[in-house]
Amino acid sequence: MMSRNDSGRVYDKFRDRVMFPILDRRGRTIAFGGRVMGADDGPKYLNSPETPLFHKGRELYGLWQVRQAHNTIPHIVVVEGYMDVVALFQHGVDTAVATLGTATTPDHAELLFRNAPDVYFCFDGDRAGRSAAWKAVESVLPRMKDGRQAFFLFLPDGEDPDSLVRTEGAEGFAARLKQATPLSQFLFDSLSADVNLATLEGKGRLAERAKPLIAQIPDGAFADLMRQRLTELTGVGARASSPETHVPAQRAHAGTGGTARRSLVRGVIALLLQSPPLALELLPPYRFARLRQPGVDLLCELLQLVYERPEISTGSLIEHFAGRDEQAALQKLASQSLPGEEATWRTEFHEAVARLEDQTLRQRVEELQQRMREGGSAALSGPEKLELGEAMQALRR
Repeated sequence: MMSRNDSGRVYDKFRDRVMFPILDRRGRTIAFGGRVMGADDGPKYLNSPETPLFHKGRELYGLWQVRQAHNTIPHIVVVEGYMDVVALFQHGVDTAVATLGTATTPDHAELLFRNAPDVYFCFDGDRAGRSAAWKAVESVLPRMKDGRQAFFLFLPDGEDPDSLVRTEGAEGFAARLKQATPLSQFLFDSLSADVNLATLEGKGRLAERAKPLIAQIPDGAFADLMRQRLTELTGVGARASSPETHVPAQRAHAGTGGTARRSLVRGVIALLLQSPPLALELLPPYRFARLRQPGVDLLCELLQLVYERPEISTGSLIEHFAGRDEQAALQKLASQSLPGEEATWRTEFHEAVARLEDQTLRQRVEELQQRMREGGSAALSGPEKLELGEAMQALRR
């Protein structure tokens, strides 16, 4: 609640503002938002700075109150401001939350769907509102497991949820929610807004725009239906993964060449993307981290991410690599279907990790033996000679 200026003086950063306590998921106050009283008193809204307790990209204003109002939350309405949440609650709409001055983040999306199966994003109908809606689409798509639904409600010019619920009441607002645009329709409408679907060129452009987005949707009926809808609109389906990305983990066991070893690493990453909690069964430092093979550094980074954030989802894992070359490859791997069930994935995962550790051991033995061939036994220190003997025994076992 306090800040320090350039001269070192401590001052009240929320002076002359209406205060909105921001609660965490257990109802504890972790930050504040403040709204100005006068028109010329600085930024309209001001939040507490980020702290170890408060990350605005992970919190939703009003979620604690929604959870207190419902044993089972039927749906959640996401609005833009504190006053929108307050007004909706005052008029009987007790399922509203607000982001804290940020766009909808992947963490927000995961939190929303953990609390309700249906999420309604309520934005202004202007350009800024539609831009905010598109950011929500990008965060929601990787979390659209079967049974989840997302909708978009765009408000008339000059209206906000506060003004609408005051004039139309809870019934009127509920009626508007029923007319909200489903995620699937909003996605295809947005992507095709500037293309001519009567031409092959336009259909091709839509297909190329839609394919990487659809690839982020978890496998299931909704993903199949989205690919089917793309085919209906363009005449082509979502691009199949290349044969290279469909090498199952068990095929990587065959042979000793570089291709097989790369397939093994890729197979472990694919399993990890399907079930991130698998990473929690390994503890850093990872014994195969020194293995000189393509993809090992990426695998170790993914494992470390899950270790640091145990509840992270597949979509959030991929989002971590936004803007990096690895993102497209991870999206392809995440979109492929793996045979078997989670129990068999766990077995495959541990078998593949064991083989990576075995290859790391062999690599180390070869390094030490090569040094001995070049410089004799004096080329190795006492601990290295001991390490070589133990490694060779381990390989024989």
